[in-house]
This record gives sequence, C-alpha cells and structure tokens, in this order.
Amino acid sequence: MTGERRALIIANGEYDNPGLSALRSPAADAEALADVLADRAVSEFDVQVVRDETAHVIAGRVEDLFADSAPDDVLLVHFSCHGLKSESGELFFAARNTRPERLASTAVPADFVQRCMRMSRSRSIVLLLDCCYGGAFSQGVAVRATGEANVLDAFPGGGFGGRGRAVITASNSIEYAFEGDQLADDHARPSVFTSALVDGLRTGDADRDEDGWIALSELYDYLFDSVRERNPNQTPSRDIEMQGELYLARSRRRRIKPSPVPADLRAASEDPNMFTRLGAVTELQRRLTSENLSVAIGAYEVLTTMAQTDIRHIAETAELARREARVRAEAEVVRFGEVVQGSRPAARLRLAGPPIARACHFVSSHSWLRVTEDGDGAEIFLELSELGTFDGRITVTGPTGEVVVRVEGQVVAEPAPVPLSRPEPAPKPAEIPEATVLEPVPPIEAAAKPEPFAVAAGLLAFVAAVYLVLIAFALSHSLEDFFEDGGWTVVPLVVFATVAGIVMLLPNTRRMVGPGALSGLALLSAIPSGPVLLILTDGCLLAGAVCALIGVRRDRSFRLGLGKPRDGLAIAALVAGAAGTAGLVTEAVELLNYSSSRADEAAIYLVISVVLLIGTLLGALLRPAPFGVAFLGGVAAGGIVMVCMLLPAMPSSSSVTGAGWGIALGAVLSLAIVAGLAARKARS
Repeated sequence: MTGERRALIIANGEYDNPGLSALRSPAADAEALADVLADRAVSEFDVQVVRDETAHVIAGRVEDLFADSAPDDVLLVHFSCHGLKSESGELFFAARNTRPERLASTAVPADFVQRCMRMSRSRSIVLLLDCCYGGAFSQGVAVRATGEANVLDAFPGGGFGGRGRAVITASNSIEYAFEGDQLADDHARPSVFTSALVDGLRTGDADRDEDGWIALSELYDYLFDSVRERNPNQTPSRDIEMQGELYLARSRRRRIKPSPVPADLRAASEDPNMFTRLGAVTELQRRLTSENLSVAIGAYEVLTTMAQTDIRHIAETAELARREARVRAEAEVVRFGEVVQGSRPAARLRLAGPPIARACHFVSSHSWLRVTEDGDGAEIFLELSELGTFDGRITVTGPTGEVVVRVEGQVVAEPAPVPLSRPEPAPKPAEIPEATVLEPVPPIEAAAKPEPFAVAAGLLAFVAAVYLVLIAFALSHSLEDFFEDGGWTVVPLVVFATVAGIVMLLPNTRRMVGPGALSGLALLSAIPSGPVLLILTDGCLLAGAVCALIGVRRDRSFRLGLGKPRDGLAIAALVAGAAGTAGLVTEAVELLNYSSSRADEAAIYLVISVVLLIGTLLGALLRPAPFGVAFLGGVAAGGIVMVCMLLPAMPSSSSVTGAGWGIALGAVLSLAIVAGLAARKARS
C-alpha cells in the first residue's frame, strides 16, 4: 500500500527581537516551494506552511507531522530562518519570539527535531535546512565563532532502526556569528539554495539521468552545482541514509532512446550508389515525422550522420530533411504590450514542426516569468508588480535543438477615472497679481476608438430592454392588468439591462466595468424561467455578454484571472451570496413539501441558488478588481431579477410561508449594497 506524501514548510523572516535581523527570503521561499510541491504535475505532496510563528507553535507542528505518520509515508520538512548556535555548541532554529540570550525556551532545538525524526514510524524522511547560521553569546561578549562547525553534527545518523532519512543543508559551516546580541554580518539576502531547489523541481533540470523522475541523490547533485555556480562561497552538504532511491518529483525531461532503423534502410543509407542513398533520405524523412518519438530520433541520427559525412549533394538533401525536425516556435518574440499592474496576463507559445520537434521542455530566465507546458507548446504567465518595461527569455530545448523566445512588454498603472470637478470662479481683476499669467486649460483628449464588440454588446443589452417593455405592455390590456399579471417583475430587468448597455458604451467604463456588469447580469438573468417570450431577451443578454468578453479578450492591456478575496467587502459578498443560496434552497424544500406537482418550480429555485453562489464566488475572486466588482454588481442585479420573477409563481396557501423567498430577497439586496460599497472604495 502506498503511503501519503506530506511536506511541512517552516519560514521565519520576521523577529520580535531587534538582535535578529529580518530576512527577505523565507516568505518567498515558502510560497515558491509550496507551489511546486503541491503541483500535481510535479509532485503529490500535501503541503502545510508555517510562517512567522512562535517556537512552541513550530515545535507542535513538527511533532504532529512525525508522530502522525505511517511506515510508508514520505515526510519532507523545510526550514528557512536564522540558525543559532548556543555557547555550548547546540544548534537552534529561530522563531518569531526567539531571544538570543534565551535560546532553550524561545527557539526550536535541532535536537528536538532529531528526536521527532527518530521516533517517527516513517521510513522516508527528508529534512532541508536553508538557514543563516550564527553563534549566540551573552550580552557584551564580542566573541566570534571560529573554525568550522559541522551543521550535520546536530543530526547524526544511526538510531533509526533501518528507516531511511536524509538531511540536506544550504551550507555546512557556521558562516555568521553574533557579537553581543547583534548579528555581526548583514546577510538578509535572497535564498540561493531554495531558489535552486524550486527551479530544479519545476523545470525538471534536477533529473540528471532524464528518466522522468527526480531522485533525492539527483536533487542534491543539482543543488550542489547550482548553488556553487551562483555563490562559490556556499557549499551545500548532505547526510543521506536511504535504502534504494527516494523519488521526490516527476520530470518531463524523459530521454528519448533512439530506435534503430531497419537493417535494409541502414544498408541503403551506406550504399555506394548515390541514388540508393537519396532514396534512403526520403524514407528517413518520412520516419522523422512519426508519432513514435524513438523511431523519429533514430531517423534523425542517421540523417545527421549523412549530412556530415556524405558527398555534397546527398549531404545537402539530408540536411534539408533534418531541418524539418528542428525546434522552432511560431513566434520569436511574445509581446504583451501594456500590462495593467496587478493583473496576471497570459499568452500561448506554440511550437511548430513534427512531433519530435515539439517534444521540448521550457526554462524561463526570471522568476516572474512562469511557463506551464501544455501539449504542443506552453502557457506563459506574468507575475509582475513593479511598473516599467520587462524583457525575459524562454529557452525551448528538445532532442533536435534549441530556440530562445523573447518576452517583452511594459507594466502600467491602471488608469483612474478623472473626476468631474466644478470650475473654480475666476478671481476678480484686482485680486490677480501683475506677475500672474493665466495658462489656457488644455483640451481633453478625444476618447479612443470604441471596441466594436463593446458597441455590439451595449446595443444587444438595449435591444433586450426595449423588447421587454414592448412585450410586457402588449400582453396587458391596462396598467392595472400589467401589475396584477406580474408584469412588474420585468421592470428590474429592464432597468438593469439599460444600465448595462450604457456602461458598455461609455468611454470610461467599456473596458472592464461594462463587460463585468453585463456578464454578471447575463449569468443569472438568462436562466430559463417565466414565459417563453422571454427567450429572446435571454438570448440578447447572453449574446451581449459574449461580445463583451470577446472585447476583453482582444484588449491586450490586461488579462482576467483569479486571486484571493480582496478585502472584507469580498467576504461580506460571499456571506450574502451564501445566505441567498440558503434562502432559495429553503423555499425549494417548502414547495416540495407543499405538493409534488411543484417539483418544476423547486428545480428552478435550486438552479438559481447554485448559479447565485457560483456568481458571487467569481465576483469576489476575479481580477482585475474593477472587473470583479462590476461582475459582482451584475450578479446582484440578476439575483434581484430572478427572485422577483419567482414571487408570482408561489402558491397562495397558508402552508407556504415564503420565508425562504424573503431571505433570498434580503440577501441579494445586501449583495447589491456590498457591490456598491466595493465600487465606491475602488474609485476612492
């Protein structure tokens, strides 16, 4: 039976004691390592992160991990913090509340971690230590640690009863010391060790034998070479006691073993008759395009030999056939143009050529340039926060060559709407000093040419509103009949569709606010309910939302994405959405209890409840923020429309209280208020 794979990442960069300088790298280390370990395409670890906690919290999490383990479990613990050496030579890991003069009670002893590892039932334990080490001495004692102090001595082998364990450290020596209670060296620098660890796992470069798996021994060799290359003064160390190999992650760098070409084809490629060899080139070229990569690479090797050794005419023909399989991208440069700050834009990088030319792996030049391999290419994601131009590289490497693709663009601030202010009255002539020169106010620049899809979306929203008005009054003989027959329920939809059409056409709102509001409104309003005549309205709103989203897609200045809830208003929106869902479900249950013939109405309640919850969740998570807030407002408007339309269908019976309907109405109204507050906050 296969056990679980569990990882505990402990990162401490903030310290209460002024003697412990803050570290910049632990927070970034924890996030990057957690992402790659939790990525199911790379590994299958259940990851827990402990950041800037006190010593007793860290010790408790460490003990829980090792105590609650089974023999087949694989456990990985990563420390990123200050490592401190006491006067007696004991090693401690610094926590947020650590006091250098009270290490025993305020830090995590390495000996405690060692005991937990020894008592664990797991047979596969990996401990990674990315720490800046120092000696802690008494106040006023300015004695620096001298000589080499082996960090691995704190985790001696043996005593594991046959269990396998490995300790890998960023550095094996005490490189930093304390003078008094102050750190003697300014070492708040980015972590070379964890950066190399994440890169090796994510890119697969740590898979030295290219067998598709990253073994622990391969990972250490990669870390050693990478860290030494980046910082010659830092030497990672290891102490590994494992029976067999422990594989930590998958790799896409599987080596393609060439399949030998058939004997008759090999003989034809070496035949003295040049025409026979030309025929062999044609057959090898056909095999080069095979879906079987082993067959293709075998043919590629024979063509390479012929291109290098045969007579000129044959060599040139073989080289032309060979070039068809070279690695090449459809675009040499990926231009993002202007990217709105805070967005997470994406682009597609496609490879061309036969299957062997697309069997590649991708390596980015910067941490902000994320690449995810996908089929015949890769998705490129940007994670930039600083304003200004950016220029990166993606190296695409395959069995038939290598190509470098540039990624460039500029991060710009999101344009804020210009408030309309009242012109101040001109001062009286007597009040104007003689030296004052009144400059003319420059004219406001003309708005950019509107996106045609945005215009189409706005017009479709207007069509939906006008159609509703015409149908509502055409089916009613008088205004009294209009209200008695429930025609009033379409009034909110007329209003909201009109507003959506207006914001889709206004220059300041048609880029993000308009598409967000129209998409949110269409999400709920297009649910099939009510008279068949409303189908045209539903279709117009859906078509308008599709046009609006196409316009968003064509706008290269930003890309839609998902993130964490923005603030307390986002949480309040989620609560309101959940309350509305609960109210609709309650009313559906009440209708079913009233009569089984009301199953259709109950089903509509349930569908609306699910869509309302999904829409609220999307509105709270969508980025950029203006689009998400507008989408949330559209969802609230659509919720009001649907809840109003459900009222006339409710049976007039004392056994149906309508309490769920009332809760739903109150919830969607609250959601509208929250969306309004969020919009006001975004503008301020």
